[in-house]
Amino acid sequence: MMIYLLVLCVCSLFIKQSQCYYTQQWVLHVDGGSDVADAVARDHGFVNLGEIFEDYYHFQHRKVAKRSVRSHAGKKALLAADTRVRWAQQQKAKKRVKRDLRLQDSDPRWPSMWYLNRGNGLDMNVIPAWLEGITGKGAVVTILDDGLEKDHPDLVQNYDPMASYDVNNQDPDPSPRYDMIDSNRHGTRCAGEVAATSNNSVCALGVAHGAQVGGVRMLDGDVTDAVEARSLSLNPQHIDIYSASWGPDDDGKTVDGPGELATRAFIEGVTKGRNGKGSIFIWASGNGGRDHDNCNCDGYTNSIYSLSISSATEQGHVPWYSEACSSTLASTYSSGAVGEKQVVTTDLHHSCTSSHTGTSASAPLAAGICALALEANPKLTWRDMQHIVVRTARPQNLIARDWQTNGVGRNVSHSFGYGLMDAYAMVQLARTWETVPEQHKCEITASHGEKQIPAKSVVVLNLQVTECEGVQVLEHVQAKLTIYSHRRGDLNIQLTSPIGTRVTLLAHRPHDMTRAGFSNWPFMSVHSWGESPIGIWQLEIHNDGRFLVEFRSWDLILYGTATPPVADSTTTSFNKPTVPQEVPNNSVDDDTPPLKTWSGDAEIRKDTSEVEEDLPQVNAISGCEKSNGRLCIECEDGLFVFEGKCVDKCPERYYPSTLETKIKDTAEEIGSTKKVCLSCHYTCRICSGSNDYQCTECYPDAILTNPKESESYCYPLSMRVKIEDEKWYFRIFMLLTFFFVIFFILLVLWYIRYRKDMSYRFTGIDSSDEKIREMERKVRTAIYSDSE
Repeated sequence: MMIYLLVLCVCSLFIKQSQCYYTQQWVLHVDGGSDVADAVARDHGFVNLGEIFEDYYHFQHRKVAKRSVRSHAGKKALLAADTRVRWAQQQKAKKRVKRDLRLQDSDPRWPSMWYLNRGNGLDMNVIPAWLEGITGKGAVVTILDDGLEKDHPDLVQNYDPMASYDVNNQDPDPSPRYDMIDSNRHGTRCAGEVAATSNNSVCALGVAHGAQVGGVRMLDGDVTDAVEARSLSLNPQHIDIYSASWGPDDDGKTVDGPGELATRAFIEGVTKGRNGKGSIFIWASGNGGRDHDNCNCDGYTNSIYSLSISSATEQGHVPWYSEACSSTLASTYSSGAVGEKQVVTTDLHHSCTSSHTGTSASAPLAAGICALALEANPKLTWRDMQHIVVRTARPQNLIARDWQTNGVGRNVSHSFGYGLMDAYAMVQLARTWETVPEQHKCEITASHGEKQIPAKSVVVLNLQVTECEGVQVLEHVQAKLTIYSHRRGDLNIQLTSPIGTRVTLLAHRPHDMTRAGFSNWPFMSVHSWGESPIGIWQLEIHNDGRFLVEFRSWDLILYGTATPPVADSTTTSFNKPTVPQEVPNNSVDDDTPPLKTWSGDAEIRKDTSEVEEDLPQVNAISGCEKSNGRLCIECEDGLFVFEGKCVDKCPERYYPSTLETKIKDTAEEIGSTKKVCLSCHYTCRICSGSNDYQCTECYPDAILTNPKESESYCYPLSMRVKIEDEKWYFRIFMLLTFFFVIFFILLVLWYIRYRKDMSYRFTGIDSSDEKIREMERKVRTAIYSDSE
């Protein structure tokens, strides 16, 4: 019994952590219309909750357990035998989190809406659009979230019941469920940013205060593939924009995205929604910055069908919670560090807040701005909207270290995308916009075969694209990879386009310790927007861990058009492309330590002479003893070479080292040494060497750990807690095991004694010692008498 209870406790912990269980919900593919679907439901004891999209129905069976770790085999067999059912699937619950941050509320007013009223290029530039009468009239936005307080005095005038539904309770009323901590306030807050009514002295006003807004309650219950699909496909001929500020866990270790049905809903939306112009899906990029998460591991934000939005702080910095990735298209303002202002919007109980936060607050602002563009031009397609965002986003006043100019002259960043959305510029461009040419797609499978990537090494693979039918001007680029790793977070993946635009498809994720790797995962980039796909694409896979990595396959998927959009030759925009120019290759100079490299069809790294042509002139008074005219190669005594300059101390994340070089001069080799700053392992803040066990100081979210006297690792705090928890569970397990062994031994001894007692009783012999000795004497006497 004790072991059973222990196993039960351990299983319950795993179930709670995984949040993965089967629900009462099914999805069935039934031909013949709703009447046939209703008949199937009656015959099998289901309730038909409604059609998700054509011939796919959402069923529920109330006599099946609400939560189970196993699927219902009986129902599965019966449905499989029913010839009316072409396909059936019991739904699993998924963990989805809202992308706001829990902070304290305060009193809001219009003067507090700094992100709309500061001017001077320091806001979303909506006031000029409003002055021209553009308020989003005619556009319909729905908030996919935890409910909407439809009778809020700042929302009731613009509330649209046709854009609303409660998927959790299966009724038309999206009102949130109230509790003690107002945990379902998220949707109401997002809705107020979009369409809070103006001039009513209640709270403030939405970006598109003339638009209609609705809400879909779908996060306050089991979130299954079917729930997501029904939400994403609600009334697609009426709703223009779907705003979502949620997604998989932003914990730095989750890789998850839409399931089969939700993916189908995206495709149905962009191909059939809005009478063929396509539904517009706005998505918050994620709040996992503190955990070093990467939004390319989120299948919703890195979808080509979603317009992924990140955040900028009041001062134009990258927020601490922001995730950087190559799939982010643009940004809007939101909260920042302590002391920086946040976002004003409606709140539960007919109230107001000025403390909406995170990328949750950024996505609704983007949805409102897109609604303004739709009023200016209702004919815009879903791709038109993305093109307009790319061309009008402003990189000015946004501070990040990763800005670069792509192959057609546009500024782009992993942190901010193409920059801050500009409402007035989008409205102006939308008015004269001509629909972009038809989208085409070509997929090229690399023929490199499987490769092993040893520890602390990199594999560089080249893929020659000589023809891409229908795609001459790029939009989205996907690299679909299959890689197996002992520690997925040790991977760093880079992709360079033929014209030289280099993107990080995956940055290091210290918390990601899974062995799952990636199976046909589509990493997406928008950084090559407008470039040509023809030429050599270069993929670098860095294994910075201590274990072997296995590379299996690589597919390159290119989306774009046969001809450039008309707008490129007729309009002016903030991020207008210039004459295509060669972007400097980010090659490694001579100061880089030796690195084992395996190549594909051709080497990616340039010769030193080629690299030198792209490098800046070195400062002549920098303490340089030997240079090539542009970069310093050797420094004076006491100085170190760092990025082509001489420094007296290596900066954070670098350590001082001495490199030995040998130059062959006739028959003799001449040796020389130079002092350089080399890079620490990415987990270390300060280090004594390049390995992950040579850390001497960690970042604030990690702790220095010494498993051996000669080794020091930086373990993330969450991992430290996990290790301590595992130790606690192990100690309890060992203690219980000890008690069980003692109990088992006592049980065996008792059983032996019991059998002995039963044996004596069976033969009529008392088990007491005196009785036994008496019986023995009688037996000996009898034997002796017989022998006489």
